[in-house]
Amino acid sequence: MKQLKNAVAFVIYNREGNRILTVLRPPDDKHLPNLWGLPAGSVKKEESFEECVLRSGREKLGVELQIVELIGDGHLEREDYVLYMKEYEVEIIKGKPKVPQPVKGMTQYTKWKWGKAEELIISARKGSLCSQIYLNSRRIKW
Repeated sequence: MKQLKNAVAFVIYNREGNRILTVLRPPDDKHLPNLWGLPAGSVKKEESFEECVLRSGREKLGVELQIVELIGDGHLEREDYVLYMKEYEVEIIKGKPKVPQPVKGMTQYTKWKWGKAEELIISARKGSLCSQIYLNSRRIKW
């Protein structure tokens, strides 16, 4: 039986509410190199999904977040584990996004931008669970 890996992803809307913060994964990323997607993080032992969202905001974007609501969840089978993810809408309550952050031992993004939901279709088709959950929640075919 494959190991279960818990993760989170989060959606940040711009002020106008018509774009989302997207991040570019690094070229050495094992599963999704050089693809635009949503910020995400792995849940540590003894950490709740919600605590992981707040920590990942600090460690990956350099911002303090506040959770608005759960968008959805899903799972995806990879070669050596099953990924289970919860995705949240969040708001930045302090700071401005900056990547990469000086935190070692985790995926650090190379760029960020305010993107359109449709820009996640490519990564969803290539196996990005966070992109799939978001597009499904918006009823956007991918």
